[in-house]
Amino acid sequence: MVITKKLLVMAIAGTLACATQAAISPDEAKQLGSTLTPVGAEVAGNKDGTIPAWEGGLKTPPASFKAGDMMRPDPFAEEKPRLVITSKNMEAEAARLTAGTQHLLKKHSSFRVDVYPTHRTVGFPERVVKNTAANAVRANTLNNGVGIEGAIGGYPFPIPKTGNEVMWNHLLRYIGNTNAKYDSWNVDASGKAWLATRGESFQEYPYYDPAKTEPAKESDPYYRIKLYYSAPNRRAGEALMVTDAVNPLAEPRKAHIYLPGQRRVKLAPDIAYDTPNPGAAGGATYDDAFVFNGAMDRFDFKLVGKQEMYIPYNTYRVTYNTKAEDLTTANFLNPDHLRWELHRVWVVDATLKDGKRHVYSKRRFYIDEDSWFAIASDEYDARGNLYRSGFGLLTYSYDVQSATTGNHMTYDFVAGTYNLTGLYGPHGGLRYLGPLPTAQWSPDALAGAGIR
Repeated sequence: MVITKKLLVMAIAGTLACATQAAISPDEAKQLGSTLTPVGAEVAGNKDGTIPAWEGGLKTPPASFKAGDMMRPDPFAEEKPRLVITSKNMEAEAARLTAGTQHLLKKHSSFRVDVYPTHRTVGFPERVVKNTAANAVRANTLNNGVGIEGAIGGYPFPIPKTGNEVMWNHLLRYIGNTNAKYDSWNVDASGKAWLATRGESFQEYPYYDPAKTEPAKESDPYYRIKLYYSAPNRRAGEALMVTDAVNPLAEPRKAHIYLPGQRRVKLAPDIAYDTPNPGAAGGATYDDAFVFNGAMDRFDFKLVGKQEMYIPYNTYRVTYNTKAEDLTTANFLNPDHLRWELHRVWVVDATLKDGKRHVYSKRRFYIDEDSWFAIASDEYDARGNLYRSGFGLLTYSYDVQSATTGNHMTYDFVAGTYNLTGLYGPHGGLRYLGPLPTAQWSPDALAGAGIR
């Protein structure tokens, strides 16, 4: 492994003096770097050999990759599926398929799941590993899991005990600071694909700023994103900025939007929860983005456990595809380009709290054990019927030790539509940056850049 067990033990030991209400015991934390990976996944493979042991992630880029390039070649481009699941053989594999995947197989005879050999590609920089070890014995949740304390620059709960802790690991997933020009596409019930938005995104996690030496305070921002829209014409010149804080009850989400017709920046408190996302033509909510984002105060999150599931993984052929027409077939994303693998995931059920409002009554999330990214979800309406399903299309940026689900999608089974968000292959790929100057995250900066 890149990170030695000795380093992990030293990091844990160094925090014992200040761990007054440790989430787990020091003895339990010693599993990190031995039977568990540095961020809490099982090192060992499964009994069948279809999930290999974790060996530190993908360390060597493919020979075709050029250092500094924003386009990342598929390291497994020559592989063939080891299993193809269709409506005819799905029953034998149903336990490893999400409800949404099963629905697509049952409804569309031409839909299929091409299962490729599993590769546990995700690894992390040493500072993330070291901070995760420290967080393990000092981080806690607050306000019934809605906020956290005692965490800095790493995964807060590598050995989680609750659903909220698993979801916090997803919310605080390590992605680096990214910039990309991208397209988002909607496919309507007739099978017609149309450009929903074109724009440029900047994403940062101040929580991972190496300059920070103290655990994040409840009002500190952990995540922020800026979007500048250039198409279609009706949205050209718009800009959006969202900031999420460590405790959303103490410091609620701040969202600002610039509308060129009004020539001013406005607070936009509705850009959260179940407000329909116009970029998905109302076929997804704002908190469907990246499978889940935002505050957890409207749901009770229950940790169901861990299981093996077929999920989109190492999806380079989609993420870096340069032609949307190759991907956006009628009813579902083109199976020829989507890679599925068998991985262990944490399963979390979210049930709407009494007295709270949301278009979903229940949600089930599937969180990859190696990356802590939410890779899939199933959403149910007030009558308990399957309504929508989300998928995060995970790739690993092997040159910077960072995973991403910049490409993600939502199927709306009631409307018969789907949305593919964040396709940056047509625009040259994904770039990693240092932190932007603080002034660039002000409303004034948003107004200055979002000019038609």
